[in-house]
Amino acid sequence: VQLQASGGGLVQAGDSLRLSCVASGFNFWNYGMAWFRQAPGKEREFIAHINGLGGNPYYAASMKGRFTISRDNTKSTVYLQINSLTPEDTAVYYCARRSINYALESPDSYVDWGQGTQVTVSS
Repeated sequence: VQLQASGGGLVQAGDSLRLSCVASGFNFWNYGMAWFRQAPGKEREFIAHINGLGGNPYYAASMKGRFTISRDNTKSTVYLQINSLTPEDTAVYYCARRSINYALESPDSYVDWGQGTQVTVSS
C-alpha cells in the first residue's frame, strides 16, 4: 500500500489549496479515505472522511465550511480542497486509508498513512 500526498506549499492567508493523495497497491474503491493534519506540538487532528464510492463525506465539526473532501476512483486519488486559509491551518496534512472499524475521527481506524504534505500559511 502506498499513499502519496502532494499539493502543499507556502501560501498567503485567504488563498486556497487543493491537496491530492494518489493511492496504489490496493483496490482503492473498496476503502474509505480520510485527511488529517498535525501542527507542530499538537496531536494529529481529523479533518474529513469519504467512503469508497465517494458518498457520505463526513467532516469534523471544526472543519465544516472551508474544507471539501472528494475522490476520483478512476485515478485512485482523494482530494482535499481548502479555502480561505489562515495561519492556523499551518500543518502537515496526511491522507489515510480506513481499514479498522473504529470511529471515523479516530487515527486508530487508519493503518496506512501517506508521508504528508506541508502547508504553511503566512499572514
